[in-house]
Amino acid sequence: MGATHVTVTIRNPASPDRSWEGLFLVDTGATDSLVPRDSLESIGLAHKAQRIYELADGSEIRMDITTGDIEFMGEIVGGTIIFGDPGTEPILGVTALESVGIDVDPRNQTLKRLPTIRLKKLRSKKE
Repeated sequence: MGATHVTVTIRNPASPDRSWEGLFLVDTGATDSLVPRDSLESIGLAHKAQRIYELADGSEIRMDITTGDIEFMGEIVGGTIIFGDPGTEPILGVTALESVGIDVDPRNQTLKRLPTIRLKKLRSKKE
């Protein structure tokens, strides 16, 4: 099974004219997206906090995070972005995909738009 890639633009929500574009690996095993630190800093995004992530080998790592606008396939979503090491391949995580209703077809290595965005049943106030 091969890898799926998509072109993504990261925008600074405070200055939408400041953006960075790259080819991202689509990783349904990753919750959040990851962008090289120097690319995020070049558009004025600074780390806001740290979060502990579990790597594929089971080890844990504390990483800087921020929030930004993630734009791909004609859609835009605000999301958590991890600061990766310079030169690291950017990753598009599953949260961004699901937030705009995009699913991965691993057999064809493509992304497909769902007819609707999934939402759990809402309870009415009468229940």
